[in-house]
Amino acid sequence: MKKITSGTKPDWREVLRKTPVYLFLILGSLLMIFPFIWMILTSFKTHAEAIMFPPKFWPASFSFVNYREAFSMAPFGKYFINSVIVMVLSVLTTTTTTILAAFAFSKMKFPGRSLIFSILLSLMMIPFEMLIITNYTTIVKIKLYNTIPALVMPFISSIFYTYILKNFFDTISDSLYYSARIDGASNWIYLWRIMVPIAKPSIFTIILLNALSSWNSFMWPLYVTSDAKSRTLPYGLQVFTTEAASYSEYLMAASTIVVLPMIILFILTRKYIVNGVSTGGLKG
Repeated sequence: MKKITSGTKPDWREVLRKTPVYLFLILGSLLMIFPFIWMILTSFKTHAEAIMFPPKFWPASFSFVNYREAFSMAPFGKYFINSVIVMVLSVLTTTTTTILAAFAFSKMKFPGRSLIFSILLSLMMIPFEMLIITNYTTIVKIKLYNTIPALVMPFISSIFYTYILKNFFDTISDSLYYSARIDGASNWIYLWRIMVPIAKPSIFTIILLNALSSWNSFMWPLYVTSDAKSRTLPYGLQVFTTEAASYSEYLMAASTIVVLPMIILFILTRKYIVNGVSTGGLKG
């Protein structure tokens, strides 16, 4: 009887051909993550270790003294709470307006729908920096300067996210919509009970991308806040650099506080971001 072997022999020519590619990708990955590793390790170093030359890579001991000092020199707890509030409000409002707009442009028939959507897409070519003066003037006139709502208002909608979700909605057959309407379902019920559950991958991606951009926002808070009660973490970190410029270990501890939550979030959810963008942004 012929012996059955499990598996197949590896194609060594194919392995050798792909080895340089994998080595290049590994090298690129190490170059990208090294600054973050150095930042985290330096946040545990003593002042002598942080300024040592040649630099010392590994700290002698891991202590949270630098984090306590950073929190005592600046109200990072308040900055953190402000960042969380701004992120949550931005995610809730942007996700809601995105779902409503994407459904309207995808399933509802009204005059000028394609033209309006084309005009909105063309607005994506205008950088946010060109709108700062107008937005700032508006915030001051309605007396929201130095408040949390001022940090959220310019970001309550997104053409890019609407585009992603609309493309996903377009892949859902219209026959499902007409069947639901015949059964007596309103547009509102059809949207939230049928469309939204089906579109969970794209919606989840929009939530994650919006959370990342809101958390890392720096320029807009710089313009509309001037005191600690309304600062977010990125802006608070910039202010902190002037107070602890000679203490790199404190700066690295503060930077870790700002960056680490989003790094962890991205690592845990990166596959959902890629899947959502690929399914929603490459169709239609």
